[in-house]
Amino acid sequence: MEELLAIFCDVDDFCKAYEEYCQTHLLMSKEQIIPKTSMSLSEIMTIVIYFHLSNQRTFKWYYLKFVSTILKPYFPKLVSYNRFVEIMKMSIVPLTLYLMKYRVGKCTGINFIDSTTLDVCDSHRIYSHKVFKDLAQRGKSSTGWFYGFKLHLVINDMGEILSVCLTAGNVDDRDWEVISKLTKELYGKLFADRGYLSQKLFEKLFDRKYPLNVQAATKYKSVMLK
Repeated sequence: MEELLAIFCDVDDFCKAYEEYCQTHLLMSKEQIIPKTSMSLSEIMTIVIYFHLSNQRTFKWYYLKFVSTILKPYFPKLVSYNRFVEIMKMSIVPLTLYLMKYRVGKCTGINFIDSTTLDVCDSHRIYSHKVFKDLAQRGKSSTGWFYGFKLHLVINDMGEILSVCLTAGNVDDRDWEVISKLTKELYGKLFADRGYLSQKLFEKLFDRKYPLNVQAATKYKSVMLK
């Protein structure tokens, strides 16, 4: 369990600084920033991070069969599964800050970019959906139409996350505003599928301060860049 302890110590150092900053700079009560529970924010974040490092695909099974049994000695004030699901959503902001501040990799000159869909509801329930109204949009991916958001991600050749961006579902993968933010400090080669290739995008990336050469990870069409 050395990996678990290392994750907790690193996350706990971040949470101490995060909580101190929030209490001194934000006009919010402590309960609005940090979940009111017997577990600390660092424990909640550690469990969530460790889940994504495990081989489990179902969080419920992971929590009930692994966290509540094998990891129980490491989390003496562990709450029930239902309660944890309620408070887990409070960790999304600190988790995002932790990722972007301390867990992004370094550019090696070999970069990969892609996007995935985040559906918020079934396509038949679009007009009755209210949770993400005016935020989610209808978009189209390689698997068909969907309603929700797009998660854009750039990694290096070692699988380390370099940058991430969340947009509405109708934002094109080649949108320059998104691409420029994702690749702001990248250099070398940028590998992508054919959905990202365009002459205009290629020229803009190549003319930057840190030039990027876009190459397709699949076969080119005759009209694509070579």
